Amino acid sequence: MSTHARVPRCLAILPFRGSRAVNEGLLTRPMLRGPTWVRLLPDVYVHRDAYRADDHRMWCDAVGLRLPPDAALAGRSAAHLFGADLLARNAPVTALLPTAVRLRPHPRLRVIRSPLPERDRIRFAGLPVTTPLRTAFDLGRSAPRAEALVAVDALLRRRVVTLPALRTYAAAHPGWPGAPLLGEVLALAEPLSESPMETRLRLLLLDAGLGPLTAQHEVRAGGRFLARVDLAWPALRLAVEYDGDQHRERARFRRDVARLNALRAAGWIVLRFTADDVLRRPEATVTLVRQALAERRPALPRP
Repeated sequence: MSTHARVPRCLAILPFRGSRAVNEGLLTRPMLRGPTWVRLLPDVYVHRDAYRADDHRMWCDAVGLRLPPDAALAGRSAAHLFGADLLARNAPVTALLPTAVRLRPHPRLRVIRSPLPERDRIRFAGLPVTTPLRTAFDLGRSAPRAEALVAVDALLRRRVVTLPALRTYAAAHPGWPGAPLLGEVLALAEPLSESPMETRLRLLLLDAGLGPLTAQHEVRAGGRFLARVDLAWPALRLAVEYDGDQHRERARFRRDVARLNALRAAGWIVLRFTADDVLRRPEATVTLVRQALAERRPALPRP
C-alpha cells in the first residue's frame, strides 16, 4: 500500500480518532480536511489508501472508536469478527447499547438497545464485542426464522460456541424477546452444517416433513471411504447436496464426476441443488426429493 511520506505510520492502515491525532501533534485540522483522509464517522478517519467502502472490518474498527464504555459490537458484526460471515453487501455495523446510552445515528450503524452485563462483553480483535454465546443467543431469537437458524449453525460450525452451552444460556434467560423462536432454532440447529445455503436446504426439507435426515454423512463401501454427502437418508442410500459456485471450477467438476460415479456404483442416488432451487423453486425441489424418497422406500429389502 502506497502512502504519502508525511503520513505517520500509525495512521496509515487503521481508522483513528481525528481529535487524538491532532492533540498528539500527528496531524492538523486542515490536513484532516484534505484529500489524504476519508471521514468515516464523526471524528473518525482513515487513510485514503486503506479505505474500502465494503470492508466491514474497517467499519467495525471505526464504530469501535465511537462506542461508549458499556457498549459492544454485536449481531452479525460480532459473528463476522468470529469468522462467521453472514453479512450482505454494505451491511451496517451492529452495536448493542444499554438503554440509557446514546450514540449519534449513521447510515453504516445499526443500534440495538438491550441489557448488556459485563459477563456478555469481551475484547476480541482489539474491539469490544458481545461474547460468542451472547452473539448466538441474540441472532437465534431474531426473525426471520431461516436467517436465525443460518446464524446459529454458522457460529456452531466455527466452534466458537457449542449447542449445549447455548441451550443452557437460553434456559437461564427465559422471557427475553424472541425466546420462542430461539427454542425452535435450537431444536433444528446442526453444528455439522457447512454453509448457509446447506442450512436453508435442510430447513426446507424438514419443514416439508421429509426428515429425519443426517448431515455430513460418510458413505463407505467395504470399509472404504467413498464420500461425505451434505444431507442423507442413509437407510435409503439417498443423498441431497447443495452445489455452490465453487463446483463450477474445472478441477472441482472433475472430482465431483468421479465422486458421483463412485456413489452410484455403491447404490446411492444423489440429488444436487443450487441456490435457485432452494430460494426460487422450493416447491419443485421438495417435490423432487419426495418422489425420490417414495421410489427408494419400496426398493429396500425387508429385514
